[in-house]
Amino acid sequence: MDRLVNTVRPYAWGSTTAIPELLGIAPSGEPQAEMWMGAHPGAPSRTERGSLNELIDADPVRELGQRSVDKFGPRLPFLLKVLAAGAPLSLQVHPDLAQARAGHAAEEAAGVPVDAPHRTYKDANHKPELICALTPFDGLCGFRAPAEAADLIAALGVDSLKPYVDLLHAHPEEAALREVLTALLTADPDEMAHTVAEATAAADRLGGAHAPYASLAHHYPSDPGVIAAMLLNRVRLQPGEALYLGAGVPHAYLDGLGVEIMANSDNVLRCGLTPKHIDVPELLRVVRFEPVDPTVLRPEASPAGEEVYDTPIDEFRLSRFVRAEGAAPTDLTSSTPQILLSVAGRPTAGQVALAPGDSVFVPAGERVELSGTGTVFRATVVA
Repeated sequence: MDRLVNTVRPYAWGSTTAIPELLGIAPSGEPQAEMWMGAHPGAPSRTERGSLNELIDADPVRELGQRSVDKFGPRLPFLLKVLAAGAPLSLQVHPDLAQARAGHAAEEAAGVPVDAPHRTYKDANHKPELICALTPFDGLCGFRAPAEAADLIAALGVDSLKPYVDLLHAHPEEAALREVLTALLTADPDEMAHTVAEATAAADRLGGAHAPYASLAHHYPSDPGVIAAMLLNRVRLQPGEALYLGAGVPHAYLDGLGVEIMANSDNVLRCGLTPKHIDVPELLRVVRFEPVDPTVLRPEASPAGEEVYDTPIDEFRLSRFVRAEGAAPTDLTSSTPQILLSVAGRPTAGQVALAPGDSVFVPAGERVELSGTGTVFRATVVA
């Protein structure tokens, strides 16, 4: 078992206080957005034996187990994070596996450097993800019914938005959503800046259901993503609740602290609320233009006390243990690799005491018992 030393990414949208409070350290005053746990080459966790990706590269079967290697290849299939949103993240989607492979191959063939600002596909993998709230968590997920979006936008009373309202009343709904998003992202920037300014003033005045979009506009003035965000469902999670995000589903996290797990990928296609590159043609190819009713996931408890968040993919499996004082130890020995993350109390994994924010990597087949009091998230795979 290896105690992990993890990198905290200082993205501008990060909270300055949430991750330091979890770790019990003084804030630095700088944004601290994501703490990465895993073997992603961008910021691999470190151990006393070396970086986690180096350990896995040296002996993948020993670290990951034969079943995981056979199914996913010689790399850790997931990336675990603590995510702390102090400001809205970009409005974005992720590709499915076929799209990621094709897009990555095309950019490789074209000689686009992997670190180029206009590069879309950093790797050839998909990026389904799950966010589980540690605090009340606010986000946007999936298209709402176009008629509902039309009503929300129409209430602003902005003349330049009326054509979008009319389009949203058209049928079929999928075509209406596609046409509106396309029009927003290809509109004249100066005209759109004026429209967003008018919409912001109206949203400030109206408040209520419009308040989140006014807040977005103050973070991203002139950005067409402010209007695009009104096409999406607003979702508010309570601690312990989670949201699964599959390929092609537009989403944005707005505020809150959570545990996030995803397939080991960095492929993001942005569609607003960002100064970064937006590849409109590729985005429109990847987005799934269908209204959805986001499903809030609550964990399913097992007799052993493990609470599992059920998802339809195998690259990751997230669960948690909420251990009361005096609870019997739980055997977590598994034939697949695991990362254990403590978020409350001071439980013990094997002989390693875990304060909030501490994590360990457990190689496949290594015996480990969880004991003590507190809350621990367990990340592994289905193999």
